[in-house]
Amino acid sequence: MPSLFRFLTVVGIIAGVSYGVVFALANFVNPKPREMTVTIPPDKFLKK
Repeated sequence: MPSLFRFLTVVGIIAGVSYGVVFALANFVNPKPREMTVTIPPDKFLKK
């Protein structure tokens, strides 16, 4: 039974750290806005 508690503790710590990393990336990293141009070939507009 103690190994189960140790396993659940390790899994909980890993989940908490990964949640913290995702939270930090979502809130503290600002993406740079930039222009984007996509060329679509005319044959994509034709219905088949």
